[in-house]
Amino acid sequence: MVQADSLPDQRGQSPLPPSTSLLIIGGGIMGLWAALKAERLGIDTVLVDAGRLGSGASGGLLGALMPHMPDRWNDKKQFQFDALLTLEDEIARLEAETGLSAGYRRCGRIIPLPKPHLRAIAERHSLEAATNWDQQGQRFHWHVLNAPPVEQWVSASAGEAGFVHDTFAAKVSPRALVAALVARLKAAQHVRLVEGCKVVSLDQQRVAHFSDGERLSFGHAIVSAGYSSFPLLTQAFGLSAEPALGQAVKGQAALLKARIDPAMPVVFLNGLYVVPHEDGTVAIGSTSEDVFADPFGTDEKLDALLSAAREIVPELSRAEVIECWAGLRPKAIGRDPMVGAHPERPEIVALTGGFKVSFGLAHRLADAALCAVQGKDMDVPSSFRTEAHLALVHGNL
Repeated sequence: MVQADSLPDQRGQSPLPPSTSLLIIGGGIMGLWAALKAERLGIDTVLVDAGRLGSGASGGLLGALMPHMPDRWNDKKQFQFDALLTLEDEIARLEAETGLSAGYRRCGRIIPLPKPHLRAIAERHSLEAATNWDQQGQRFHWHVLNAPPVEQWVSASAGEAGFVHDTFAAKVSPRALVAALVARLKAAQHVRLVEGCKVVSLDQQRVAHFSDGERLSFGHAIVSAGYSSFPLLTQAFGLSAEPALGQAVKGQAALLKARIDPAMPVVFLNGLYVVPHEDGTVAIGSTSEDVFADPFGTDEKLDALLSAAREIVPELSRAEVIECWAGLRPKAIGRDPMVGAHPERPEIVALTGGFKVSFGLAHRLADAALCAVQGKDMDVPSSFRTEAHLALVHGNL
């Protein structure tokens, strides 16, 4: 185990205290936001990660912050809308506190319409966005156009039936945001960060057991360890291994070096994302693989994404690939994020299952998890609550 800000002469000593008010398990985007919110509340907190902070799916490449479609509005879409709005201020505050950039920009999104029938659907969405994306003094649009809204970016041939220009979408650099969160937490007064520290079980006496035999007593525990959360929660909640509480979904992505204006919109088509970042790179991704042999290796599926991206965005045709990435993202049984306590074990709070939406929602889900820790009601959609996911598990028994 290594404390993230430990000094050389502290090596060999356990970085874990005997007890803590709040134990956060997992230092990805969910756990880091939860730790920052706990710091602001003055809660004595220990955050542990089995590897290095942000080294899992949160250390990926994309960072696309995509809103739901503006049609058939419901509480889930409203929650995401509010989260994407407030994230901008949250990141601005974090950047001011650390002096670091998270690579955030509300850049918008271009969606090519390759088939004629998609035009009518897009035009209907445009009308719905006029109502549903006009809130809190801010208004965003879902324009339907005959040609791309910017020149020398998306190929005109990609949209036989036109193009959507969504002005709500944004982007962030995943690694830069994680780095800013870690920097802020290293200066925290109430949070201790510990890496290389794997929790294997949480017993009924509120004791966490680690893989090296160490123990830590806690008042509450937030489980935010990505896909590794599911077996740990299964054990803590006394569930059988089947059906699974959630699963890992593999994603592959690539990073290209390209002289692209970072103000260019994100491009999205049929699961393909093209995200121009502020540092002169462009991220391409991602696959969604439920079945895979090599969880951290890239293959022909990524090659196909790269070919598609270069066809849609000609400027990338000769761009150098500087990194290929593969990782595992957590998808809960109910597909939506999972947050909240087990009804019979209120000291154990889930904060996982974000899958493709984690970076846009993590700060708001962290607020909800801290409400559960404090015994307050969570302001989240019913389908996000841990009990909703547990009901699906019991329904599949």
